[in-house]
Amino acid sequence: MGQKPDNLLELLHRLWNHFSARRKGRFGLLLGLMVLASFAEILSIGSVLPFLAVLTDPQRIFEFHLIQPLIKALGINNASQLLLPLTATFCITAVFAAAIRLLLLRSSLFLAAATGSDIGYDMYRRTLYQPYSVHVSRNTSEIIDGISIKSTAIANGIVMPLLYILSSAIMTGFIVCILLVLAPETTLIAFGIFGLIYLVVIKLTRKQLLVDSKNIAHESTQVIKSLQEGLGGIRDVLIDGTQNTFCRIYQKSDFVLRRSYASSSFISVSPRFAVEALGMLLIALLAYLMADQPNGVAKAVPILGALALAAQRLLPLMQQAYSSWSNLRQNQYSLKDTLEFLDQPLPERHSDASISPISFSKEIVLDDISFSYSSDAEPILHDLNLTIPKGSRIGFIGETGSGKSTLLDIIMGLLQPTEGALKVDGEKINSDNLRAWQKHVAHVPQSIFLADGTIAENIAFGLPKD
Repeated sequence: MGQKPDNLLELLHRLWNHFSARRKGRFGLLLGLMVLASFAEILSIGSVLPFLAVLTDPQRIFEFHLIQPLIKALGINNASQLLLPLTATFCITAVFAAAIRLLLLRSSLFLAAATGSDIGYDMYRRTLYQPYSVHVSRNTSEIIDGISIKSTAIANGIVMPLLYILSSAIMTGFIVCILLVLAPETTLIAFGIFGLIYLVVIKLTRKQLLVDSKNIAHESTQVIKSLQEGLGGIRDVLIDGTQNTFCRIYQKSDFVLRRSYASSSFISVSPRFAVEALGMLLIALLAYLMADQPNGVAKAVPILGALALAAQRLLPLMQQAYSSWSNLRQNQYSLKDTLEFLDQPLPERHSDASISPISFSKEIVLDDISFSYSSDAEPILHDLNLTIPKGSRIGFIGETGSGKSTLLDIIMGLLQPTEGALKVDGEKINSDNLRAWQKHVAHVPQSIFLADGTIAENIAFGLPKD
Protein backbone atom coordinates (compact mmCIF):
# COMPACT_ATOMS: atom_id res chain seq x y z
CA MET A 1 0.00 0.00 0.00
CA GLY A 2 0.99 3.62 -0.44
CA GLN A 3 2.63 3.16 -3.90
CA LYS A 4 1.98 5.58 -6.75
CA PRO A 5 -1.80 5.71 -7.19
CA ASP A 6 -3.64 5.06 -10.43
CA ASN A 7 -5.33 7.81 -12.37
CA LEU A 8 -7.91 9.52 -10.15
CA LEU A 9 -10.75 8.96 -12.63
CA GLU A 10 -9.91 5.25 -12.81
CA LEU A 11 -9.94 5.00 -9.02
CA LEU A 12 -13.31 6.79 -8.85
CA HIS A 13 -14.74 4.45 -11.49
CA ARG A 14 -13.59 1.42 -9.48
CA LEU A 15 -15.17 2.91 -6.36
CA TRP A 16 -18.46 3.51 -8.22
CA ASN A 17 -18.57 -0.18 -9.19
CA HIS A 18 -18.60 -1.11 -5.50
CA PHE A 19 -21.72 0.96 -4.78
CA SER A 20 -25.00 -0.93 -4.47
CA ALA A 21 -27.84 -0.35 -6.94
CA ARG A 22 -29.78 1.37 -4.14
CA ARG A 23 -26.96 3.84 -3.47
CA LYS A 24 -26.55 4.55 -7.19
CA GLY A 25 -30.28 5.29 -7.35
CA ARG A 26 -29.96 7.77 -4.50
CA PHE A 27 -27.12 9.49 -6.33
CA GLY A 28 -29.47 9.86 -9.31
CA LEU A 29 -32.17 11.42 -7.14
CA LEU A 30 -29.61 13.78 -5.64
CA LEU A 31 -28.59 14.85 -9.14
CA GLY A 32 -32.21 15.83 -9.83
CA LEU A 33 -32.26 17.83 -6.60
CA MET A 34 -29.10 19.64 -7.72
CA VAL A 35 -30.80 20.71 -10.95
CA LEU A 36 -33.83 21.92 -8.98
CA ALA A 37 -31.56 23.91 -6.66
CA SER A 38 -29.92 25.50 -9.71
CA PHE A 39 -33.29 26.62 -11.06
CA ALA A 40 -34.09 28.07 -7.64
CA GLU A 41 -30.84 30.05 -7.74
CA ILE A 42 -31.74 31.44 -11.16
CA LEU A 43 -35.15 32.54 -9.90
CA SER A 44 -33.54 34.16 -6.87
CA ILE A 45 -30.98 36.08 -8.91
CA GLY A 46 -33.39 36.89 -11.75
CA SER A 47 -35.90 38.46 -9.37
CA VAL A 48 -33.31 40.95 -8.11
CA LEU A 49 -33.10 42.97 -11.32
CA PRO A 50 -36.79 44.03 -11.60
CA PHE A 51 -37.00 44.45 -7.81
CA LEU A 52 -34.11 46.94 -7.73
CA ALA A 53 -35.33 48.60 -10.92
CA VAL A 54 -38.75 49.36 -9.45
CA LEU A 55 -37.02 50.88 -6.41
CA THR A 56 -34.59 53.14 -8.30
CA ASP A 57 -36.36 53.93 -11.61
CA PRO A 58 -39.95 52.62 -11.50
CA GLN A 59 -40.75 53.35 -15.18
CA ARG A 60 -37.87 51.14 -16.36
CA ILE A 61 -39.75 48.14 -15.07
CA PHE A 62 -41.85 48.18 -18.25
CA GLU A 63 -38.66 47.59 -20.28
CA PHE A 64 -38.28 44.06 -18.88
CA HIS A 65 -39.97 41.78 -21.40
CA LEU A 66 -40.02 38.77 -19.09
CA ILE A 67 -42.47 40.36 -16.65
CA GLN A 68 -44.79 41.86 -19.30
CA PRO A 69 -47.20 38.87 -19.01
CA LEU A 70 -47.41 39.44 -15.23
CA ILE A 71 -48.11 43.17 -15.73
CA LYS A 72 -50.89 42.47 -18.23
CA ALA A 73 -52.39 39.68 -16.11
CA LEU A 74 -52.58 41.95 -13.06
CA GLY A 75 -53.83 44.93 -15.09
CA ILE A 76 -51.10 47.20 -13.76
CA ASN A 77 -50.61 50.61 -15.37
CA ASN A 78 -48.50 52.28 -12.69
CA ALA A 79 -45.02 51.04 -11.80
CA SER A 80 -45.60 51.71 -8.10
CA GLN A 81 -48.28 49.02 -8.13
CA LEU A 82 -45.56 46.46 -8.89
CA LEU A 83 -43.57 47.18 -5.74
CA LEU A 84 -45.51 44.80 -3.50
CA PRO A 85 -45.74 41.89 -6.02
CA LEU A 86 -42.04 42.17 -6.89
CA THR A 87 -41.05 42.43 -3.23
CA ALA A 88 -43.11 39.34 -2.43
CA THR A 89 -41.67 37.51 -5.45
CA PHE A 90 -38.11 38.36 -4.42
CA CYS A 91 -38.69 37.19 -0.84
CA ILE A 92 -40.43 33.98 -1.90
CA THR A 93 -37.73 33.03 -4.40
CA ALA A 94 -34.99 33.79 -1.87
CA VAL A 95 -36.64 31.61 0.78
CA PHE A 96 -37.36 28.86 -1.77
CA ALA A 97 -33.74 28.84 -2.99
CA ALA A 98 -32.45 28.70 0.59
CA ALA A 99 -34.82 25.83 1.46
CA ILE A 100 -33.77 23.82 -1.60
CA ARG A 101 -30.08 24.35 -0.88
CA LEU A 102 -30.63 23.32 2.74
CA LEU A 103 -32.39 20.16 1.56
CA LEU A 104 -29.56 19.51 -0.90
CA LEU A 105 -26.96 19.90 1.85
CA ARG A 106 -28.80 17.53 4.17
CA SER A 107 -29.32 14.93 1.44
CA SER A 108 -25.66 15.12 0.40
CA LEU A 109 -24.36 14.69 3.95
CA PHE A 110 -26.64 11.76 4.74
CA LEU A 111 -25.86 10.07 1.42
CA ALA A 112 -22.13 10.42 2.04
CA ALA A 113 -22.55 9.01 5.56
CA ALA A 114 -24.56 6.03 4.28
CA THR A 115 -22.01 5.42 1.53
CA GLY A 116 -19.16 5.55 4.03
CA SER A 117 -20.97 3.03 6.21
CA ASP A 118 -21.42 0.72 3.22
CA ILE A 119 -17.74 1.00 2.35
CA GLY A 120 -16.57 0.32 5.92
CA TYR A 121 -18.88 -2.68 6.25
CA ASP A 122 -17.81 -4.12 2.89
CA MET A 123 -14.12 -3.69 3.75
CA TYR A 124 -14.61 -5.43 7.11
CA ARG A 125 -16.73 -8.23 5.61
CA ARG A 126 -14.30 -8.97 2.80
CA THR A 127 -11.33 -8.88 5.19
CA LEU A 128 -12.91 -11.35 7.63
CA TYR A 129 -13.59 -13.82 4.82
CA GLN A 130 -9.97 -13.86 3.60
CA PRO A 131 -7.96 -17.05 4.18
CA TYR A 132 -5.73 -17.26 7.23
CA SER A 133 -2.63 -17.17 4.99
CA VAL A 134 -3.64 -13.66 3.89
CA HIS A 135 -4.05 -12.47 7.48
CA VAL A 136 -0.67 -13.75 8.69
CA SER A 137 1.07 -11.92 5.84
CA ARG A 138 -0.63 -8.61 6.63
CA ASN A 139 0.11 -5.82 9.05
CA THR A 140 -2.84 -5.54 11.43
CA SER A 141 -2.31 -1.79 11.62
CA GLU A 142 -3.08 -1.47 7.90
CA ILE A 143 -6.35 -3.34 8.37
CA ILE A 144 -7.49 -1.31 11.38
CA ASP A 145 -6.44 1.97 9.76
CA GLY A 146 -8.14 1.05 6.49
CA ILE A 147 -11.46 0.01 7.98
CA SER A 148 -11.77 2.55 10.79
CA ILE A 149 -10.03 5.65 9.39
CA LYS A 150 -9.72 5.42 5.62
CA SER A 151 -13.38 4.43 5.18
CA THR A 152 -14.29 7.69 6.94
CA ALA A 153 -11.80 9.56 4.76
CA ILE A 154 -13.52 8.15 1.67
CA ALA A 155 -16.93 9.37 2.86
CA ASN A 156 -15.71 12.85 3.85
CA GLY A 157 -12.80 13.26 1.45
CA ILE A 158 -14.04 11.52 -1.71
CA VAL A 159 -17.83 11.13 -1.78
CA MET A 160 -18.71 14.54 -0.30
CA PRO A 161 -16.22 16.46 -2.49
CA LEU A 162 -17.57 14.66 -5.56
CA LEU A 163 -21.11 15.73 -4.66
CA TYR A 164 -19.93 19.29 -4.01
CA ILE A 165 -18.10 19.45 -7.35
CA LEU A 166 -21.13 18.16 -9.22
CA SER A 167 -23.49 20.53 -7.41
CA SER A 168 -21.15 23.50 -7.86
CA ALA A 169 -20.66 22.78 -11.56
CA ILE A 170 -24.41 22.61 -12.24
CA MET A 171 -25.21 25.75 -10.25
CA THR A 172 -22.25 27.65 -11.71
CA GLY A 173 -23.43 26.83 -15.22
CA PHE A 174 -26.93 28.13 -14.55
CA ILE A 175 -25.71 31.28 -12.78
CA VAL A 176 -23.23 32.11 -15.56
CA CYS A 177 -26.04 31.76 -18.11
CA ILE A 178 -28.23 34.33 -16.36
CA LEU A 179 -25.24 36.64 -15.84
CA LEU A 180 -24.53 36.47 -19.57
CA VAL A 181 -28.04 37.79 -20.16
CA LEU A 182 -27.60 40.63 -17.65
CA ALA A 183 -24.02 41.69 -18.44
CA PRO A 184 -22.35 39.50 -21.07
CA GLU A 185 -19.02 41.32 -21.39
CA THR A 186 -18.47 41.71 -17.67
CA THR A 187 -19.48 38.09 -17.05
CA LEU A 188 -17.08 36.72 -19.66
CA ILE A 189 -14.21 38.80 -18.31
CA ALA A 190 -14.92 38.00 -14.65
CA PHE A 191 -15.58 34.30 -15.17
CA GLY A 192 -12.51 34.03 -17.41
CA ILE A 193 -10.25 35.71 -14.85
CA PHE A 194 -11.63 33.72 -11.90
CA GLY A 195 -11.41 30.46 -13.83
CA LEU A 196 -7.85 31.21 -14.92
CA ILE A 197 -6.80 31.90 -11.33
CA TYR A 198 -8.13 28.54 -10.17
CA LEU A 199 -6.57 26.69 -13.12
CA VAL A 200 -3.17 28.20 -12.34
CA VAL A 201 -3.50 27.30 -8.66
CA ILE A 202 -4.50 23.73 -9.58
CA LYS A 203 -1.45 23.43 -11.82
CA LEU A 204 0.89 24.75 -9.14
CA THR A 205 -0.44 22.66 -6.24
CA ARG A 206 -1.00 19.24 -7.83
CA LYS A 207 2.37 17.79 -6.82
CA GLN A 208 2.24 19.09 -3.26
CA LEU A 209 -1.27 17.69 -2.79
CA LEU A 210 -0.07 14.28 -3.95
CA VAL A 211 2.85 14.45 -1.51
CA ASP A 212 0.43 15.33 1.29
CA SER A 213 -1.89 12.53 0.16
CA LYS A 214 0.93 9.98 0.32
CA ASN A 215 1.99 11.19 3.77
CA ILE A 216 -1.57 11.06 5.11
CA ALA A 217 -2.18 7.52 3.82
CA HIS A 218 1.16 6.23 5.15
CA GLU A 219 1.44 8.06 8.46
CA SER A 220 -2.13 7.31 9.55
CA THR A 221 -1.19 3.63 9.40
CA GLN A 222 2.07 4.29 11.26
CA VAL A 223 0.21 6.09 14.06
CA ILE A 224 -2.06 3.06 14.55
CA LYS A 225 0.98 0.77 14.37
CA SER A 226 2.88 2.68 17.06
CA LEU A 227 -0.16 2.64 19.35
CA GLN A 228 -0.67 -1.09 18.87
CA GLU A 229 2.97 -1.96 19.45
CA GLY A 230 3.41 0.31 22.46
CA LEU A 231 0.21 -0.73 24.24
CA GLY A 232 0.20 -4.33 23.01
CA GLY A 233 3.68 -4.94 24.39
CA ILE A 234 3.18 -2.90 27.54
CA ARG A 235 4.87 -5.54 29.76
CA ASP A 236 8.11 -5.32 27.78
CA VAL A 237 7.82 -1.54 27.51
CA LEU A 238 7.55 -1.19 31.30
CA ILE A 239 10.28 -3.73 32.04
CA ASP A 240 12.73 -2.37 29.44
CA GLY A 241 11.88 1.29 30.07
CA THR A 242 11.37 2.01 26.37
CA GLN A 243 8.49 4.47 26.78
CA ASN A 244 10.49 7.33 25.24
CA THR A 245 11.30 5.26 22.16
CA PHE A 246 7.66 4.51 21.42
CA CYS A 247 6.66 8.10 22.20
CA ARG A 248 9.19 9.39 19.66
CA ILE A 249 7.94 6.96 17.00
CA TYR A 250 4.37 8.09 17.62
CA GLN A 251 5.26 11.79 17.69
CA LYS A 252 7.18 11.61 14.40
CA SER A 253 4.32 9.97 12.49
CA ASP A 254 1.63 12.09 14.12
CA PHE A 255 3.48 15.34 13.37
CA VAL A 256 3.95 14.49 9.68
CA LEU A 257 0.30 13.43 9.47
CA ARG A 258 -1.06 16.64 10.98
CA ARG A 259 1.35 18.85 9.03
CA SER A 260 0.17 17.21 5.80
CA TYR A 261 -3.44 17.87 6.76
CA ALA A 262 -2.58 21.50 7.48
CA SER A 263 -0.71 21.90 4.19
CA SER A 264 -3.54 20.49 2.08
CA SER A 265 -6.12 22.54 4.01
CA PHE A 266 -4.18 25.75 3.35
CA ILE A 267 -3.94 24.91 -0.36
CA SER A 268 -7.67 24.26 -0.57
CA VAL A 269 -8.72 27.50 1.18
CA SER A 270 -6.11 30.13 0.20
CA PRO A 271 -7.31 31.06 -3.36
CA ARG A 272 -10.63 32.23 -1.96
CA PHE A 273 -9.24 35.48 -0.55
CA ALA A 274 -7.55 36.57 -3.78
CA VAL A 275 -10.62 35.77 -5.87
CA GLU A 276 -12.99 37.59 -3.50
CA ALA A 277 -10.79 40.71 -3.54
CA LEU A 278 -10.63 40.60 -7.33
CA GLY A 279 -14.41 40.27 -7.52
CA MET A 280 -14.87 43.39 -5.42
CA LEU A 281 -12.45 45.29 -7.67
CA LEU A 282 -14.37 44.27 -10.79
CA ILE A 283 -17.71 45.39 -9.34
CA ALA A 284 -16.17 48.70 -8.24
CA LEU A 285 -14.66 49.23 -11.71
CA LEU A 286 -17.97 48.48 -13.42
CA ALA A 287 -19.80 50.87 -11.08
CA TYR A 288 -17.31 53.63 -11.85
CA LEU A 289 -17.63 53.17 -15.62
CA MET A 290 -21.44 53.04 -15.58
CA ALA A 291 -21.80 56.01 -13.23
CA ASP A 292 -20.00 58.20 -15.77
CA GLN A 293 -22.81 57.72 -18.32
CA PRO A 294 -26.17 59.60 -18.53
CA ASN A 295 -28.57 58.19 -15.93
CA GLY A 296 -25.71 55.85 -15.12
CA VAL A 297 -26.50 55.43 -11.44
CA ALA A 298 -30.12 54.49 -12.05
CA LYS A 299 -29.10 52.00 -14.73
CA ALA A 300 -26.15 50.67 -12.76
CA VAL A 301 -27.88 49.85 -9.47
CA PRO A 302 -30.08 46.99 -10.77
CA ILE A 303 -27.25 45.43 -12.78
CA LEU A 304 -24.68 45.86 -10.01
CA GLY A 305 -27.14 44.46 -7.48
CA ALA A 306 -27.75 41.40 -9.62
CA LEU A 307 -24.01 40.99 -10.22
CA ALA A 308 -23.27 41.37 -6.52
CA LEU A 309 -25.87 38.74 -5.63
CA ALA A 310 -24.62 36.46 -8.39
CA ALA A 311 -21.02 36.94 -7.23
CA GLN A 312 -22.15 36.11 -3.71
CA ARG A 313 -23.46 32.82 -5.10
CA LEU A 314 -20.89 32.19 -7.83
CA LEU A 315 -17.59 32.77 -6.03
CA PRO A 316 -18.39 30.41 -3.13
CA LEU A 317 -19.43 27.76 -5.67
CA MET A 318 -16.16 28.10 -7.58
CA GLN A 319 -14.20 28.00 -4.32
CA GLN A 320 -16.20 24.98 -3.18
CA ALA A 321 -15.45 23.17 -6.43
CA TYR A 322 -11.73 23.92 -6.12
CA SER A 323 -11.62 23.00 -2.43
CA SER A 324 -13.42 19.73 -3.21
CA TRP A 325 -10.91 18.96 -5.96
CA SER A 326 -8.12 19.55 -3.43
CA ASN A 327 -9.79 17.10 -1.04
CA LEU A 328 -9.98 14.50 -3.80
CA ARG A 329 -6.26 14.83 -4.46
CA GLN A 330 -5.52 14.81 -0.74
CA ASN A 331 -7.29 11.47 -0.31
CA GLN A 332 -6.15 9.85 -3.57
CA TYR A 333 -3.67 7.49 -1.88
CA SER A 334 -6.22 6.60 0.81
CA LEU A 335 -8.72 5.79 -1.94
CA LYS A 336 -6.24 3.42 -3.57
CA ASP A 337 -5.59 1.68 -0.24
CA THR A 338 -9.34 1.40 0.37
CA LEU A 339 -9.93 -0.16 -3.05
CA GLU A 340 -7.35 -2.83 -2.26
CA PHE A 341 -9.64 -3.92 0.59
CA LEU A 342 -12.82 -3.59 -1.48
CA ASP A 343 -11.33 -5.63 -4.33
CA GLN A 344 -10.67 -8.61 -2.06
CA PRO A 345 -12.57 -11.62 -3.41
CA LEU A 346 -15.35 -13.22 -1.42
CA PRO A 347 -15.66 -17.03 -1.27
CA GLU A 348 -18.48 -18.48 -3.34
CA ARG A 349 -20.04 -19.88 -0.18
CA HIS A 350 -19.59 -17.63 2.83
CA SER A 351 -22.58 -18.76 4.89
CA ASP A 352 -22.49 -21.70 7.29
CA ALA A 353 -26.26 -22.10 7.40
CA SER A 354 -26.39 -25.08 5.01
CA ILE A 355 -23.04 -26.72 5.87
CA SER A 356 -23.04 -30.00 7.82
CA PRO A 357 -19.92 -31.46 9.48
CA ILE A 358 -17.87 -33.87 7.39
CA SER A 359 -17.89 -37.54 8.39
CA PHE A 360 -15.14 -38.15 10.96
CA SER A 361 -14.97 -41.51 12.73
CA LYS A 362 -11.48 -42.92 12.10
CA GLU A 363 -8.39 -40.77 11.66
CA ILE A 364 -6.62 -37.65 10.44
CA VAL A 365 -3.79 -38.26 7.98
CA LEU A 366 -1.08 -35.82 6.90
CA ASP A 367 0.22 -37.24 3.62
CA ASP A 368 3.69 -35.96 2.52
CA ILE A 369 2.95 -32.48 3.84
CA SER A 370 5.30 -29.63 2.92
CA PHE A 371 4.66 -25.97 3.64
CA SER A 372 6.34 -22.59 3.14
CA TYR A 373 4.84 -19.14 3.62
CA SER A 374 6.09 -17.92 0.23
CA SER A 375 7.62 -19.38 -2.90
CA ASP A 376 11.08 -17.97 -2.15
CA ALA A 377 11.10 -18.93 1.56
CA GLU A 378 12.58 -22.06 3.13
CA PRO A 379 9.97 -24.76 3.87
CA ILE A 380 8.71 -24.81 7.45
CA LEU A 381 7.57 -28.41 7.02
CA HIS A 382 9.02 -30.92 4.53
CA ASP A 383 7.58 -34.31 3.50
CA LEU A 384 5.77 -34.80 6.81
CA ASN A 385 3.69 -37.96 7.25
CA LEU A 386 1.52 -38.38 10.32
CA THR A 387 -1.58 -40.36 11.28
CA ILE A 388 -3.73 -39.25 14.23
CA PRO A 389 -6.48 -41.72 15.25
CA LYS A 390 -9.73 -40.19 16.43
CA GLY A 391 -9.82 -39.82 20.22
CA SER A 392 -6.04 -39.54 20.56
CA ARG A 393 -4.43 -37.12 22.99
CA ILE A 394 -1.20 -35.87 21.46
CA GLY A 395 1.23 -32.99 21.86
CA PHE A 396 3.79 -31.46 19.52
CA ILE A 397 7.16 -30.66 21.09
CA GLY A 398 9.97 -28.75 19.44
CA GLU A 399 12.09 -25.64 19.34
CA THR A 400 10.67 -22.21 18.61
CA GLY A 401 10.19 -21.87 14.85
CA SER A 402 10.23 -25.60 14.20
CA GLY A 403 6.70 -25.50 12.76
CA LYS A 404 4.46 -26.65 15.63
CA SER A 405 1.91 -23.85 15.24
CA THR A 406 2.07 -24.13 11.44
CA LEU A 407 1.32 -27.85 11.64
CA LEU A 408 -1.69 -27.22 13.88
CA ASP A 409 -2.92 -24.50 11.50
CA ILE A 410 -2.76 -27.02 8.64
CA ILE A 411 -4.68 -29.61 10.65
CA MET A 412 -7.35 -27.01 11.49
CA GLY A 413 -7.60 -26.04 7.83
CA LEU A 414 -6.34 -22.49 8.40
CA LEU A 415 -3.36 -23.05 6.10
CA GLN A 416 -3.27 -25.13 2.93
CA PRO A 417 -0.15 -27.31 2.47
CA THR A 418 2.21 -26.29 -0.32
CA GLU A 419 2.57 -29.96 -1.20
CA GLY A 420 0.82 -33.09 0.03
CA ALA A 421 -2.66 -33.40 1.47
CA LEU A 422 -4.65 -33.34 4.69
CA LYS A 423 -7.11 -36.26 4.78
CA VAL A 424 -9.96 -37.06 7.16
CA ASP A 425 -11.23 -40.65 6.99
CA GLY A 426 -9.54 -40.90 3.60
CA GLU A 427 -11.24 -37.78 2.19
CA LYS A 428 -8.91 -35.01 1.05
CA ILE A 429 -9.66 -31.65 2.63
CA ASN A 430 -9.93 -28.88 0.04
CA SER A 431 -11.85 -25.65 -0.51
CA ASP A 432 -15.08 -27.57 -1.17
CA ASN A 433 -15.24 -29.35 2.19
CA LEU A 434 -12.99 -27.15 4.34
CA ARG A 435 -15.84 -25.53 6.30
CA ALA A 436 -17.43 -28.94 6.83
CA TRP A 437 -14.16 -30.16 8.42
CA GLN A 438 -13.78 -27.04 10.55
CA LYS A 439 -17.19 -27.78 12.10
CA HIS A 440 -15.28 -30.45 14.11
CA VAL A 441 -12.53 -28.10 15.28
CA ALA A 442 -12.40 -26.38 18.69
CA HIS A 443 -9.45 -24.07 19.24
CA VAL A 444 -7.80 -22.70 22.40
CA PRO A 445 -4.99 -20.36 21.25
CA GLN A 446 -1.63 -19.82 22.94
CA SER A 447 -2.43 -16.12 23.31
CA ILE A 448 -5.95 -16.06 24.67
CA PHE A 449 -8.20 -13.35 23.29
CA LEU A 450 -10.91 -12.00 25.59
CA ALA A 451 -13.71 -9.94 24.10
CA ASP A 452 -14.82 -6.82 25.97
CA GLY A 453 -17.98 -8.47 27.28
CA THR A 454 -19.39 -10.90 29.82
CA ILE A 455 -18.10 -14.41 30.56
CA ALA A 456 -21.06 -15.86 28.70
CA GLU A 457 -20.32 -13.68 25.65
CA ASN A 458 -16.71 -14.87 25.65
CA ILE A 459 -17.77 -18.52 25.84
CA ALA A 460 -20.18 -17.99 22.94
CA PHE A 461 -17.67 -15.85 21.00
CA GLY A 462 -18.90 -15.00 17.51
CA LEU A 463 -22.52 -15.96 18.16
CA PRO A 464 -25.31 -13.35 18.24
CA LYS A 465 -26.75 -12.53 21.69
CA ASP A 466 -30.22 -13.69 20.72
